[in-house]
Amino acid sequence: MSDLTGHSAASHAVTSSSELEFANALWRVRRPKPFVLVIEGEVGSEDAGPSDYLHDKLLLPEWREAFYRLVDATGLVVCLNSHTQHPTYRDVRGRSSKGRLSQGEYYHHDGCTGPVKPRFVEIRCPIQPQTRGVATAVAPHRDVVKAMVQVLPAELAASPALAGIDMSHATISQMNYEALEHLQGLITRTVRKKLNAEGARSYFRQVDAAANAYFEPWALGESRFIANANSGVTMQHRRAYQTPHTGGVANGHLVKRWTNEELLLPGQVVDQALIAALCSEEGDDVESAEGCYLGVH
Repeated sequence: MSDLTGHSAASHAVTSSSELEFANALWRVRRPKPFVLVIEGEVGSEDAGPSDYLHDKLLLPEWREAFYRLVDATGLVVCLNSHTQHPTYRDVRGRSSKGRLSQGEYYHHDGCTGPVKPRFVEIRCPIQPQTRGVATAVAPHRDVVKAMVQVLPAELAASPALAGIDMSHATISQMNYEALEHLQGLITRTVRKKLNAEGARSYFRQVDAAANAYFEPWALGESRFIANANSGVTMQHRRAYQTPHTGGVANGHLVKRWTNEELLLPGQVVDQALIAALCSEEGDDVESAEGCYLGVH
């Protein structure tokens, strides 16, 4: 059993199928990928219905920062079988069409244009009548950029925007965050300009596989805490159609929040200017968001 209690929460490993002691409780956990920790529920509650263990236990003020550091150190923490109607969640904005990709279909960080980014983003599939059929792919930032280069068609790599750039595996391994963002922005814009919608979707499905992304189907009552801008493992995510997008298919909805910035401790005040700046990036229009997901980062 792994001891992940208190302020040591980020410094211990969890076996592939094990238990986690945290917040004065024992949790059933597993590690499907090195950068993923899945919390299935509390030991002993296997036959109980969904509960709001996120807010009632994991995110209590006395445990919250330790849980956040667990996300920082892991990359992606998935909480299954939780039910909540907490008022801080809001609908995920942006929809895809058959004719063009939405912003969310490109790998991205939340808040990528501003100087301050959310520490992580929590994306949630509420318990609802309709299941969620569209995946959300999540992978480490550097792995995503390496994969984008690895599966990039030769004719795109030879385009004026990319010709002459050293995109070797060794060079990408040494790039800092800003250099990775810059190269990724160049590749994303090239893919967008040179490929049609389904060609781009097919390309990013190859990126998902090459980056070993996590894109398990959404379960009702599931929250995913994705490290976004932190001192640990920085991830990226995208809306991922695993088959050609033809539209007209009923699909469950997602909600989200920037938990570190929006679920506040007693005495803290929301930075409304920061939240407004981050929300301004979440519109549907790809052209107006050129400086965000598709620009030179």
